[in-house]
Amino acid sequence: MKITVEEGSGYLRGLLLLIRKDNEITEQKTKLMKRIGKVLGFEEKFCDSSINEVLENRYILDEPPEFSTKELAEKFIKDGLTLATSGKEIHVLEERWLKSSAENNGLDVEWFLREKEIANNTRKNLDIHLEVDDLDVEYSPHAFIGL
Repeated sequence: MKITVEEGSGYLRGLLLLIRKDNEITEQKTKLMKRIGKVLGFEEKFCDSSINEVLENRYILDEPPEFSTKELAEKFIKDGLTLATSGKEIHVLEERWLKSSAENNGLDVEWFLREKEIANNTRKNLDIHLEVDDLDVEYSPHAFIGL
């Protein structure tokens, strides 16, 4: 699925907001976030600093991203659930934020609850398939000059 640079940025930003919800950024979450950032075309140094600073940076607006399609929103929620359940059960604040993200993007609450159950029952490892793996960020020269 092709996405714009802006959508890729929103995807990464949204997942960064998610991982700070429980005030604990585990090694597993860090590795998954670096992998996601790489797939979306972000430099490793940028990903490292974003992950390291997200807990302290209170100036980031804590609003769930809105995506151009429900399909992209579903991919984001699924990856968010994978991150939130990596190594443990989902924290109540992470669940609440992801559910709000789903609702803001027009996704059904029942769909969210089914996906949450699937994520809770899936064994996690760093090689797990992520939805972001199916995304292709389309770099347009107009994206960089605001046209």
